[in-house]
Amino acid sequence: MSQSAPSGTVLQVCELLPSLEAEMAARYEVLRLHEQSDPAACLAERGAEVVAAVTSARYGVSDELMDALPELGAIVHFGVGYERTDVARARARGIDVSNTPDVLTDCVADLAVGGLIDVLRGLSAADRYVRRGEWVPGGFGLRTKVSGKRVGVLGLGRIGRAIARRLEGFGAEISYHSRRPVEGVGYRYAASARELAAGADVLVIATAGGAGTSGLVSAEVLAELGPRGYLVNIARGSVVDEPALVSALVEGRLAGAALDVFADEPNVPAALLDRDDVVLLPHIASATRETREAMGELTFRNLERYLAEGTLVTPVPAS
Repeated sequence: MSQSAPSGTVLQVCELLPSLEAEMAARYEVLRLHEQSDPAACLAERGAEVVAAVTSARYGVSDELMDALPELGAIVHFGVGYERTDVARARARGIDVSNTPDVLTDCVADLAVGGLIDVLRGLSAADRYVRRGEWVPGGFGLRTKVSGKRVGVLGLGRIGRAIARRLEGFGAEISYHSRRPVEGVGYRYAASARELAAGADVLVIATAGGAGTSGLVSAEVLAELGPRGYLVNIARGSVVDEPALVSALVEGRLAGAALDVFADEPNVPAALLDRDDVVLLPHIASATRETREAMGELTFRNLERYLAEGTLVTPVPAS
Protein backbone atom coordinates (compact mmCIF):
# COMPACT_ATOMS: atom_id res chain seq x y z
CA MET A 1 0.00 0.00 0.00
CA SER A 2 1.10 3.49 -0.80
CA GLN A 3 1.61 5.64 2.28
CA SER A 4 1.57 9.17 0.86
CA ALA A 5 -0.87 11.11 -1.26
CA PRO A 6 0.28 11.11 -4.89
CA SER A 7 -0.03 14.12 -7.15
CA GLY A 8 -0.53 13.92 -10.88
CA THR A 9 -2.91 13.11 -13.72
CA VAL A 10 -5.76 10.60 -13.71
CA LEU A 11 -5.94 8.41 -16.82
CA GLN A 12 -9.45 7.51 -17.96
CA VAL A 13 -8.97 4.37 -20.01
CA CYS A 14 -12.46 4.01 -21.49
CA GLU A 15 -15.90 5.55 -21.53
CA LEU A 16 -17.47 5.49 -18.06
CA LEU A 17 -20.73 6.41 -16.36
CA PRO A 18 -21.47 10.08 -17.23
CA SER A 19 -21.91 11.12 -13.60
CA LEU A 20 -18.57 9.51 -12.69
CA GLU A 21 -16.83 11.20 -15.61
CA ALA A 22 -18.27 14.56 -14.58
CA GLU A 23 -17.17 14.18 -10.96
CA MET A 24 -13.66 13.14 -11.98
CA ALA A 25 -13.32 16.06 -14.39
CA ALA A 26 -14.53 18.53 -11.77
CA ARG A 27 -11.93 17.45 -9.24
CA TYR A 28 -8.86 16.24 -11.11
CA GLU A 29 -6.74 16.60 -14.20
CA VAL A 30 -8.12 13.78 -16.37
CA LEU A 31 -6.53 12.43 -19.52
CA ARG A 32 -9.16 10.58 -21.61
CA LEU A 33 -7.16 7.92 -23.41
CA HIS A 34 -10.12 6.56 -25.39
CA GLU A 35 -10.64 9.96 -27.04
CA GLN A 36 -7.06 10.28 -28.31
CA SER A 37 -6.49 9.92 -32.05
CA ASP A 38 -3.04 8.44 -31.36
CA PRO A 39 -3.06 6.84 -27.89
CA ALA A 40 0.54 5.60 -28.17
CA ALA A 41 1.85 9.09 -28.97
CA CYS A 42 -0.24 10.56 -26.16
CA LEU A 43 1.19 8.06 -23.67
CA ALA A 44 4.72 8.68 -24.86
CA GLU A 45 4.22 12.38 -24.19
CA ARG A 46 2.14 12.30 -21.02
CA GLY A 47 2.38 8.78 -19.56
CA ALA A 48 4.83 9.85 -16.86
CA GLU A 49 2.23 12.29 -15.47
CA VAL A 50 -0.28 9.55 -14.68
CA VAL A 51 -0.55 8.40 -11.05
CA ALA A 52 -3.94 6.64 -11.21
CA ALA A 53 -5.92 4.90 -13.94
CA VAL A 54 -9.69 4.47 -13.93
CA THR A 55 -11.03 1.71 -16.14
CA SER A 56 -13.88 -0.78 -16.44
CA ALA A 57 -14.08 -4.52 -15.97
CA ARG A 58 -14.35 -4.90 -19.74
CA TYR A 59 -11.09 -3.08 -20.51
CA GLY A 60 -8.89 -3.25 -17.42
CA VAL A 61 -5.30 -2.07 -17.79
CA SER A 62 -3.20 -4.12 -20.20
CA ASP A 63 0.44 -4.99 -19.54
CA GLU A 64 1.43 -2.66 -22.38
CA LEU A 65 -0.52 0.24 -20.90
CA MET A 66 0.86 -0.48 -17.43
CA ASP A 67 4.39 -0.31 -18.81
CA ALA A 68 3.67 3.06 -20.41
CA LEU A 69 2.79 4.57 -17.01
CA PRO A 70 5.97 4.61 -14.88
CA GLU A 71 4.41 6.57 -12.00
CA LEU A 72 1.16 4.61 -11.87
CA GLY A 73 0.18 3.80 -8.30
CA ALA A 74 -3.46 2.71 -8.50
CA ILE A 75 -5.79 1.00 -10.97
CA VAL A 76 -9.40 1.74 -10.10
CA HIS A 77 -12.02 -0.52 -11.71
CA PHE A 78 -15.62 0.43 -12.37
CA GLY A 79 -17.12 -3.03 -11.87
CA VAL A 80 -16.57 -6.08 -9.73
CA GLY A 81 -14.49 -7.87 -12.36
CA TYR A 82 -10.80 -7.18 -12.88
CA GLU A 83 -9.62 -10.13 -14.97
CA ARG A 84 -8.45 -7.84 -17.78
CA THR A 85 -5.79 -6.50 -15.43
CA ASP A 86 -2.86 -8.64 -14.32
CA VAL A 87 -3.21 -7.92 -10.60
CA ALA A 88 -0.12 -9.91 -9.61
CA ARG A 89 1.95 -7.97 -12.12
CA ALA A 90 0.54 -4.69 -10.88
CA ARG A 91 1.31 -5.55 -7.26
CA ALA A 92 4.83 -6.55 -8.16
CA ARG A 93 5.26 -3.00 -9.41
CA GLY A 94 3.72 -1.53 -6.26
CA ILE A 95 0.45 -0.64 -7.97
CA ASP A 96 -2.72 -1.01 -5.88
CA VAL A 97 -5.91 -2.30 -7.53
CA SER A 98 -9.55 -1.76 -6.55
CA ASN A 99 -12.97 -2.88 -7.78
CA THR A 100 -16.60 -2.26 -6.77
CA PRO A 101 -17.85 -5.27 -4.77
CA ASP A 102 -21.14 -5.51 -2.86
CA VAL A 103 -22.97 -2.64 -4.58
CA LEU A 104 -23.97 -4.80 -7.55
CA THR A 105 -24.57 -8.06 -5.69
CA ASP A 106 -28.36 -7.76 -5.40
CA CYS A 107 -29.01 -6.84 -9.02
CA VAL A 108 -26.77 -9.59 -10.38
CA ALA A 109 -28.37 -12.17 -8.08
CA ASP A 110 -31.85 -10.95 -9.07
CA LEU A 111 -31.03 -11.42 -12.74
CA ALA A 112 -29.59 -14.89 -12.16
CA VAL A 113 -32.84 -16.00 -10.55
CA GLY A 114 -34.85 -14.27 -13.26
CA GLY A 115 -32.89 -16.04 -15.97
CA LEU A 116 -33.33 -19.37 -14.19
CA ILE A 117 -37.09 -18.92 -13.99
CA ASP A 118 -37.25 -17.73 -17.59
CA VAL A 119 -35.40 -20.66 -19.12
CA LEU A 120 -37.14 -23.33 -17.04
CA ARG A 121 -40.65 -21.93 -17.58
CA GLY A 122 -40.06 -20.62 -21.10
CA LEU A 123 -41.17 -17.06 -20.37
CA SER A 124 -39.30 -15.32 -23.19
CA ALA A 125 -40.25 -18.09 -25.60
CA ALA A 126 -43.90 -17.81 -24.54
CA ASP A 127 -43.81 -14.06 -25.03
CA ARG A 128 -42.52 -14.51 -28.59
CA TYR A 129 -45.17 -17.20 -29.19
CA VAL A 130 -47.98 -14.82 -28.24
CA ARG A 131 -46.53 -11.90 -30.22
CA ARG A 132 -46.33 -14.08 -33.34
CA GLY A 133 -50.08 -14.68 -33.08
CA GLU A 134 -49.62 -18.43 -32.62
CA TRP A 135 -51.53 -18.85 -29.36
CA VAL A 136 -53.88 -21.79 -29.46
CA PRO A 137 -55.05 -23.71 -26.36
CA GLY A 138 -52.36 -26.17 -25.36
CA GLY A 139 -50.18 -25.20 -28.29
CA PHE A 140 -47.21 -23.80 -26.40
CA GLY A 141 -46.49 -27.01 -24.56
CA LEU A 142 -45.34 -27.84 -21.06
CA ARG A 143 -42.18 -26.56 -19.44
CA THR A 144 -40.25 -27.33 -16.21
CA LYS A 145 -41.13 -26.51 -12.60
CA VAL A 146 -38.77 -24.18 -10.76
CA SER A 147 -39.59 -24.85 -7.10
CA GLY A 148 -37.74 -27.68 -5.43
CA LYS A 149 -35.00 -28.00 -8.02
CA ARG A 150 -31.45 -29.06 -7.18
CA VAL A 151 -29.31 -26.00 -7.92
CA GLY A 152 -25.52 -26.04 -8.02
CA VAL A 153 -23.85 -22.67 -7.57
CA LEU A 154 -20.38 -22.47 -9.06
CA GLY A 155 -18.58 -19.85 -6.97
CA LEU A 156 -20.01 -19.08 -3.53
CA GLY A 157 -18.71 -15.54 -3.12
CA ARG A 158 -20.89 -12.52 -2.41
CA ILE A 159 -23.00 -12.97 -5.54
CA GLY A 160 -23.16 -16.75 -5.29
CA ARG A 161 -24.41 -16.55 -1.70
CA ALA A 162 -27.01 -13.94 -2.67
CA ILE A 163 -28.27 -16.23 -5.44
CA ALA A 164 -28.42 -19.18 -3.07
CA ARG A 165 -30.38 -17.18 -0.47
CA ARG A 166 -32.96 -16.18 -3.06
CA LEU A 167 -33.35 -19.73 -4.30
CA GLU A 168 -33.98 -20.97 -0.77
CA GLY A 169 -37.33 -19.21 -1.12
CA PHE A 170 -38.15 -21.60 -3.96
CA GLY A 171 -37.37 -24.63 -1.81
CA ALA A 172 -34.27 -25.33 -3.88
CA GLU A 173 -31.71 -27.87 -2.72
CA ILE A 174 -28.48 -25.87 -2.88
CA SER A 175 -24.98 -27.22 -3.40
CA TYR A 176 -21.84 -25.34 -4.40
CA HIS A 177 -18.26 -25.56 -5.53
CA SER A 178 -15.56 -23.01 -4.75
CA ARG A 179 -11.79 -23.32 -4.49
CA ARG A 180 -12.33 -24.27 -0.85
CA PRO A 181 -15.35 -24.87 1.43
CA VAL A 182 -17.00 -21.69 2.71
CA GLU A 183 -17.36 -21.45 6.47
CA GLY A 184 -20.75 -20.78 8.01
CA VAL A 185 -22.99 -22.09 5.21
CA GLY A 186 -25.14 -25.18 5.33
CA TYR A 187 -25.09 -25.99 1.63
CA ARG A 188 -23.50 -29.18 0.38
CA TYR A 189 -19.94 -28.70 -0.88
CA ALA A 190 -18.90 -30.41 -4.12
CA ALA A 191 -15.20 -31.07 -4.61
CA SER A 192 -15.23 -30.22 -8.33
CA ALA A 193 -17.34 -28.57 -11.00
CA ARG A 194 -18.09 -32.02 -12.45
CA GLU A 195 -19.31 -33.31 -9.11
CA LEU A 196 -21.44 -30.19 -8.67
CA ALA A 197 -23.06 -30.60 -12.10
CA ALA A 198 -23.69 -34.30 -11.55
CA GLY A 199 -25.86 -33.52 -8.53
CA ALA A 200 -27.75 -30.56 -10.00
CA ASP A 201 -30.76 -29.87 -12.19
CA VAL A 202 -29.52 -26.32 -12.73
CA LEU A 203 -25.93 -25.09 -12.69
CA VAL A 204 -25.58 -21.37 -11.93
CA ILE A 205 -22.19 -19.83 -12.71
CA ALA A 206 -21.20 -17.06 -10.30
CA THR A 207 -17.43 -17.47 -10.17
CA ALA A 208 -14.85 -14.87 -11.15
CA GLY A 209 -13.45 -14.78 -14.68
CA GLY A 210 -9.79 -14.84 -15.64
CA ALA A 211 -7.19 -17.45 -16.46
CA GLY A 212 -7.90 -19.49 -13.32
CA THR A 213 -11.48 -20.29 -14.33
CA SER A 214 -11.19 -20.28 -18.13
CA GLY A 215 -13.11 -23.25 -19.55
CA LEU A 216 -13.96 -24.51 -16.08
CA VAL A 217 -17.42 -25.51 -17.31
CA SER A 218 -16.11 -27.97 -19.86
CA ALA A 219 -17.77 -30.50 -22.14
CA GLU A 220 -17.37 -33.03 -19.33
CA VAL A 221 -19.13 -30.76 -16.83
CA LEU A 222 -21.99 -30.18 -19.29
CA ALA A 223 -22.25 -33.94 -19.82
CA GLU A 224 -22.68 -34.41 -16.07
CA LEU A 225 -25.48 -31.82 -16.10
CA GLY A 226 -27.15 -33.88 -18.82
CA PRO A 227 -30.09 -33.61 -21.23
CA ARG A 228 -32.52 -32.54 -18.50
CA GLY A 229 -30.15 -29.99 -16.98
CA TYR A 230 -29.99 -26.22 -17.37
CA LEU A 231 -27.13 -23.73 -17.28
CA VAL A 232 -27.33 -20.12 -16.05
CA ASN A 233 -24.32 -17.85 -16.55
CA ILE A 234 -24.14 -14.32 -15.10
CA ALA A 235 -20.37 -14.44 -14.47
CA ARG A 236 -18.04 -14.37 -17.48
CA GLY A 237 -18.30 -16.08 -20.85
CA SER A 238 -14.74 -17.34 -20.51
CA VAL A 239 -15.78 -19.69 -17.69
CA VAL A 240 -17.70 -21.87 -20.16
CA ASP A 241 -16.36 -23.86 -23.10
CA GLU A 242 -18.73 -22.05 -25.45
CA PRO A 243 -18.41 -24.38 -28.48
CA ALA A 244 -19.13 -27.33 -26.18
CA LEU A 245 -22.17 -25.51 -24.78
CA VAL A 246 -23.52 -24.75 -28.25
CA SER A 247 -23.05 -28.37 -29.32
CA ALA A 248 -24.78 -29.68 -26.20
CA LEU A 249 -27.80 -27.43 -26.80
CA VAL A 250 -28.06 -28.11 -30.53
CA GLU A 251 -27.71 -31.86 -30.05
CA GLY A 252 -30.20 -32.03 -27.17
CA ARG A 253 -27.61 -32.98 -24.57
CA LEU A 254 -28.62 -30.00 -22.42
CA ALA A 255 -32.18 -28.83 -21.76
CA GLY A 256 -31.52 -25.11 -21.91
CA ALA A 257 -29.43 -22.14 -20.88
CA ALA A 258 -29.86 -18.54 -19.70
CA LEU A 259 -26.81 -16.52 -20.72
CA ASP A 260 -25.96 -12.93 -19.82
CA VAL A 261 -22.31 -13.26 -20.87
CA PHE A 262 -20.45 -14.69 -23.84
CA ALA A 263 -16.90 -15.55 -24.84
CA ASP A 264 -16.58 -12.81 -27.48
CA GLU A 265 -19.02 -10.06 -26.61
CA PRO A 266 -21.02 -8.65 -28.28
CA ASN A 267 -20.84 -11.62 -30.65
CA VAL A 268 -23.28 -14.40 -29.83
CA PRO A 269 -23.01 -17.83 -31.49
CA ALA A 270 -25.38 -17.80 -34.45
CA ALA A 271 -26.64 -21.29 -33.64
CA LEU A 272 -28.25 -19.95 -30.45
CA LEU A 273 -30.17 -17.02 -31.90
CA ASP A 274 -33.33 -18.86 -32.97
CA ARG A 275 -33.50 -21.33 -30.08
CA ASP A 276 -36.41 -21.15 -27.65
CA ASP A 277 -34.49 -23.21 -25.08
CA VAL A 278 -31.94 -20.41 -24.64
CA VAL A 279 -32.42 -17.00 -23.02
CA LEU A 280 -29.95 -14.48 -24.44
CA LEU A 281 -29.20 -11.25 -22.58
CA PRO A 282 -26.75 -8.43 -23.46
CA HIS A 283 -24.60 -8.50 -20.28
CA ILE A 284 -27.12 -6.56 -18.19
CA ALA A 285 -26.84 -8.22 -14.77
CA SER A 286 -25.76 -4.99 -13.03
CA ALA A 287 -27.51 -2.68 -15.50
CA THR A 288 -29.94 -0.80 -13.29
CA ARG A 289 -29.83 2.92 -12.64
CA GLU A 290 -29.49 2.38 -8.91
CA THR A 291 -26.63 -0.10 -9.14
CA ARG A 292 -24.64 1.73 -11.81
CA GLU A 293 -24.80 4.97 -9.81
CA ALA A 294 -23.67 3.09 -6.69
CA MET A 295 -20.79 1.59 -8.68
CA GLY A 296 -19.83 5.05 -9.90
CA GLU A 297 -19.89 6.45 -6.38
CA LEU A 298 -17.66 3.66 -5.06
CA THR A 299 -15.27 4.03 -7.99
CA PHE A 300 -14.92 7.72 -7.24
CA ARG A 301 -14.45 7.09 -3.52
CA ASN A 302 -11.57 4.74 -4.34
CA LEU A 303 -9.97 7.33 -6.60
CA GLU A 304 -10.56 10.13 -4.11
CA ARG A 305 -9.04 8.24 -1.20
CA TYR A 306 -6.03 7.17 -3.21
CA LEU A 307 -5.29 10.72 -4.34
CA ALA A 308 -5.86 12.08 -0.81
CA GLU A 309 -4.27 9.35 1.33
CA GLY A 310 -2.56 6.84 -0.95
CA THR A 311 -4.94 4.04 0.02
CA LEU A 312 -8.08 2.45 -1.44
CA VAL A 313 -11.58 1.88 -0.05
CA THR A 314 -12.13 -1.54 -1.64
CA PRO A 315 -8.78 -3.02 -2.68
CA VAL A 316 -8.89 -6.29 -4.54
CA PRO A 317 -8.13 -9.02 -1.98
CA ALA A 318 -4.99 -11.08 -2.29
CA SER A 319 -5.71 -14.42 -3.97
